[in-house]
Amino acid sequence: MITHEKHEELETIIRGKSILGREDNLTAARNFLSGRFSTNTKVTRSFQGESIIKEAQKNCLIDFATDNNLWFKEELSDENFLTEGGEAKIHFSTTRNTVIKLNDAIYYSTWLAFLNSILIHNLLFLDTRYLLLAFIMADGELLAVLEQPFIITDAVTDLSDVKTFLEKNGFENIKRNDYYSQNLGLILEDMHDENVLVRNENLFFIDTVFFIDIK
Repeated sequence: MITHEKHEELETIIRGKSILGREDNLTAARNFLSGRFSTNTKVTRSFQGESIIKEAQKNCLIDFATDNNLWFKEELSDENFLTEGGEAKIHFSTTRNTVIKLNDAIYYSTWLAFLNSILIHNLLFLDTRYLLLAFIMADGELLAVLEQPFIITDAVTDLSDVKTFLEKNGFENIKRNDYYSQNLGLILEDMHDENVLVRNENLFFIDTVFFIDIK
């Protein structure tokens, strides 16, 4: 899962440096914010204390979306609505056989922390990588429109298998379904059986929450 090359890319994200050589929307949006705001290297649970920064980043992303024509224009049918979780409304895309997730970044203290988490997911879990399609406004709130492969599970997830897999890749189980990598300085939370699916005896991590936390 974590090669030397991936480790170097993670260091770039964690240290708040600009990611070079990519032109996708996710990287562009993240680089846009990281050039204007610092990346926290210690996890914070004080979302209220970061609310002013998050609001400022939201306004920056609104400008970014406008300047780059990244407002989502596609109609999402109620017939294809799948479910709604803590941070995302999920629709099925019949044309692309993928899921479309409208994410409000509620689990993160800042939008930059959210975009960094998605980038980290894409580095570590390529089979379920996200594409940032665009942004959308709903009831005054900014939502990121993400696309991800649709995974059909064929077995119940055994959390001991998840633990074994993550431990082999340097993540220590710190409590319940939360993990920490001392080597990477990353917290990975909420790895329960709805966020990790099984197909053909392989694990697919479909919903991850990463926090940078360098001890």
